[in-house]
Amino acid sequence: MGLKLSCLKGKLEEIRDQERKEDTFTPMPSPYYMELTKLLLNYASDNIPKADEIRTLVKDTWDTRMAKLRLSADSFVRQQEAHAKLDNLTLMEINTTGTFLTQALDHMYKLRTNLQPGESAHSQDF
Repeated sequence: MGLKLSCLKGKLEEIRDQERKEDTFTPMPSPYYMELTKLLLNYASDNIPKADEIRTLVKDTWDTRMAKLRLSADSFVRQQEAHAKLDNLTLMEINTTGTFLTQALDHMYKLRTNLQPGESAHSQDF
């Protein structure tokens, strides 16, 4: 059992380091990695050696991915893109920024429609 857990810790370190190194999102071992980690560590941490280290490694990976997602969203909005590719993101990660992106896209749409050549005269009338 100790060997498997040391392999797990090593694998989590490798995943964290790879995520930090890559500009794009790397594939996670499970699309539910964060949910599974939370469940296991919240309800069985006494049975998991070095649970705090494992929690930290997963949190570091999550934080790195969230930072990338914020930067990607910022770039997406600033460049006024029409679509985005979200490869290797989990549903939990997408849902974390879903509200922000939806609101940003709505604001971008309103700005674009107000700046249309035929519409500008009507939008400035009082």
